[in-house]
Amino acid sequence: MIYTNSLRGRVALMAGHCAGMVDLVALPVWVGTLISVYRFDPQQAGLLATLFLAGAVLASLLLAPRFNRLNGRLVATLGFGAAALGFGIASTTTNFGTLAALHALAGIAAGAALSVTHGTIARSANPHRLFAIVGIALGVFAIAFFGATPQLVAAAGGPALFRVFAGVMAVAAVLAALAFPVPDALGEGHAHGAPAGPLSGAVWFGVAGVACMGLVQSMTFSFLERVGSDRGFGLQAVTAVLIALGIVNLFPSALAALLERRWSARRVLLVGPLLQALLVAVIMNSPTFAPYAAAAAVFAAVMIFTHTFGFGVLARLDPSGRALAATPAMLMFGAAIGPILGGTLVKTLGYGSLGVAALAIDAVAVFAFSRIPQQTGAVLPAGVPA
Repeated sequence: MIYTNSLRGRVALMAGHCAGMVDLVALPVWVGTLISVYRFDPQQAGLLATLFLAGAVLASLLLAPRFNRLNGRLVATLGFGAAALGFGIASTTTNFGTLAALHALAGIAAGAALSVTHGTIARSANPHRLFAIVGIALGVFAIAFFGATPQLVAAAGGPALFRVFAGVMAVAAVLAALAFPVPDALGEGHAHGAPAGPLSGAVWFGVAGVACMGLVQSMTFSFLERVGSDRGFGLQAVTAVLIALGIVNLFPSALAALLERRWSARRVLLVGPLLQALLVAVIMNSPTFAPYAAAAAVFAAVMIFTHTFGFGVLARLDPSGRALAATPAMLMFGAAIGPILGGTLVKTLGYGSLGVAALAIDAVAVFAFSRIPQQTGAVLPAGVPA
């Protein structure tokens, strides 16, 4: 039996998190490729990404309430395997309708696998710490992705992007088959498969806050590469910003782990959305490269850092792991709307409108997080295991 505190188990969870959260890394290149190579307009490109994310939301909503009754290894293996197949087929076509169907199916498959991945992390001895570890892995993955994928797409065309996605999903499927861990009994308060009561109002407010931040993240991130290119900053400069973003993403999860017992999680949750909205305003309205580059490089880090604290809070509010098995739904419900909403706003009102939308949505996130009780967001006692 493989548990979450084993090296093999953690490697499988890291791979699953990177594959399932590929949108958090790839959206700028993804949407940019659909526009520049496939010649779809911003609304169409946003819709394709939205279909992948909407599929993940649907799968997560269906599976999360049943998390304690699922075979995590089987679901993760089949889910990532099916997503790999879907993206592999997507690399062979340029037809919009076919790509739309394949994006939706790949999203359903990857979302199912990611649900059991996050639910298993939530049922570990220290969910905050383990979520930080898989977040660090996502940062490493982002550096590799941004360092190689734009050049691959430039050299081999748009299908190379989908081949990369297929390869990432295939690796996650193999590792899940070999080493996907079972949820731990330690620290989660429920025997595996035990019944659990209804989720509290505080959990639902936490879910809503994360969903709002996910919406702003994807709405902005989808057009981060495009706004730089359209402002004439140049492919090399924008690619350098994306690589810098990947490097910066190495640190927020590690920093969140170090500050777990020092900073109030509730305060982090209240400040995170405000900082996110400020960065969106800079990215989408800066006429010069330096402010754009600085804000873009740290943009995703704010979401990663804030969500790591949020993950720990929700794990304490819901020891059954059901709420966090729905992490793909809470993140991607907002994220699914983001690309199509962002594409529509850019098409009709220009890039500056994304800053106004971010301010309004993040204000809702702050309100939702403010409804979480103070003691829940407090630092962990020293006796909690790492």
